[in-house]
Amino acid sequence: MAPPKKKSTMMIVSALKFKQGDTAIYCFAVPGNSLTKIADLSRVKRSNKDQLEGFQRKEIQQHVKQITDYLDKGPSLFPNAIILALAPQVRFVKSRGPKGEETVLGIDSGRLHLPAKEGAEKVAWIVDGQQRSLALAKSNHGELLVPVIAFESGSLDTQRQQFILVNRAKPLSQRLVNELLPETDDAFLPRDLAVNKIPSELCNLLHKDRKSPFFGRVNRTSAKLERADAINDSAIIQMIRDRINLPTGALTHFKGFSSSGADTNSMHKVLVAYWSAVAETFPEAWDLSPERSRLTHSVGIRAMGSLMDRMSSRISLKDKDLKAAFIRELKSISSLCAWTTGHWPLINAPWNSIEMTSRGLTQLSSVINTLYMQSELN
Repeated sequence: MAPPKKKSTMMIVSALKFKQGDTAIYCFAVPGNSLTKIADLSRVKRSNKDQLEGFQRKEIQQHVKQITDYLDKGPSLFPNAIILALAPQVRFVKSRGPKGEETVLGIDSGRLHLPAKEGAEKVAWIVDGQQRSLALAKSNHGELLVPVIAFESGSLDTQRQQFILVNRAKPLSQRLVNELLPETDDAFLPRDLAVNKIPSELCNLLHKDRKSPFFGRVNRTSAKLERADAINDSAIIQMIRDRINLPTGALTHFKGFSSSGADTNSMHKVLVAYWSAVAETFPEAWDLSPERSRLTHSVGIRAMGSLMDRMSSRISLKDKDLKAAFIRELKSISSLCAWTTGHWPLINAPWNSIEMTSRGLTQLSSVINTLYMQSELN
């Protein structure tokens, strides 16, 4: 017996249409509690094949409740537009008749036909206004008309771009932004966001590569790991970013200043070689959780990244066995680091007293690099 067909209706709204480049833009208004009939959320998550899907952050329940309480008080002013991405199957029928004298060139008025389906198959996705849409659906005054700005695009990449740009002025999680960046065309991104794209891509590779010591251990927004030894992606991304952007960074030579772009393959190889050497030099500390080891703690990841720069100035990154070369360098400090017990030399600080603050990072980086420099003199 064939499964029952999902009920489908058509929502028809008066709308204005114009274009920005090749993209159609629509302006219209709908009852707030009708938004979920045509629009869905594209939650950020990982597929079974570890591919990034969606882009929305999780529901912020307190924020939704605050908006719902405001709406429930009675007639409300709610002028903030919801931004939607519309699938190409929507239909716009232009109005007939003479245009008014004050009609703006390039704007057409008409009716927009939006299929309203039950279940998950919606014709639109909410790019901005997730919390407001959820509040409107729960409110006793959900019939309130709310403005909507919609752009026609079936491209998830375009939707991600707009989601990042629209939410820049809001307290959007930097970890979520970083995870979305590798899936976004950097031609559309401001420079301050684009600089994290390559570090985030490399963070993904370190997490997926079975030869990487970070394999399966990187905690990302889309997939929180149920393992105690998981390492925060923010620390790894910032560690990589510093290696690329600092003048003496170990990876700055691979940055690329031509149309060919950055050599991410070489960057990845150097990162795997160095951190594999770190894991082999400090095996007990590397296998522990950040709570039990300062090596896997954010401050340890960042501090050891700075040591990578100094070591890379002493050895050739083209060495056929780069991991072995790094291990030889690390041996000189292998017995001096207080990752899990004891006190750090030079500053006599307990192993777990150094936190991920500017002062803590500077302190630990200075100790590790000084110990290494002293070994060079011996």
